[in-house]
Amino acid sequence: MRRLAFLLRPGWIALGLVVVAFTYLCFTVLAPWQLGKHNRTSRENRQIEYSLNTAPVPLKTLLLQQDSSAPDAQWRRVTATGHYLPDVQVLARLRVIEGKPAFEVLAPFVVDAGPTVLVDRGYVRPDQGSHVPPIPRPPGGTVTITARLRDSQAVAAGKDPFTQDGVQQVYSISTAQVAALTKVPLAGSYLQLVEDQPGGLGVIGVPQLDAGPFLSYGIQWISFGIVAPLGLGYFVYSEIRARRREKERQAETAAPEAPAPPKTVEAKLADRYGRHR
Repeated sequence: MRRLAFLLRPGWIALGLVVVAFTYLCFTVLAPWQLGKHNRTSRENRQIEYSLNTAPVPLKTLLLQQDSSAPDAQWRRVTATGHYLPDVQVLARLRVIEGKPAFEVLAPFVVDAGPTVLVDRGYVRPDQGSHVPPIPRPPGGTVTITARLRDSQAVAAGKDPFTQDGVQQVYSISTAQVAALTKVPLAGSYLQLVEDQPGGLGVIGVPQLDAGPFLSYGIQWISFGIVAPLGLGYFVYSEIRARRREKERQAETAAPEAPAPPKTVEAKLADRYGRHR
């Protein structure tokens, strides 16, 4: 126990607590965070790939009622027949499309004998900084659209909707938030128009099928969580060995010289008579 007494010093205690906390974060926060992002990205890539190779289906087969959503069918191409609400419009601001700022134009679409869904008509570029440009109205009357089904986005924390240039603007495409702003009940999922559709604007493409670096990052955090306590153990072992060697050197230095053994009679006579020759 005396050899380990140095571990109770404040410096070693602090180092031990840091290592324990870091290891805990690696296994419970950092690694799961990156692995979770990898799983979500992989899931979305599978959904996109499936949608690219599958024919569109009627929207009403996936959204059965007004308050329904279809998270398992995100990016799936669907068709819907109905009409836009032309006097209701919301812009999603601070979007970046093809490396440039943009507004995404959102409008409710009433499906015949089906739910009312939010439609992302596409994007427009801002005028003179962040001003809203003229936006063409959607067509009147009954139209049939083809779009990709999208999940509602989380509301941006601390960023409330506001009105600028006479248009209501939001920071995320949350169907619940847009429904509250427009007073129009909306389904839980929304639609993103593909190319050449009635009411369409600048086409928003699908993300590239790239899993990203999240899996390798997650494995790295797991490795760090394993290496950190092993490194602390190595330092403790090295410190114990160094202290042991230091004690051995001190013991050797402090030990008295052993007395010379008594001389025999023969040695005494040799010394005495040898000097007189």
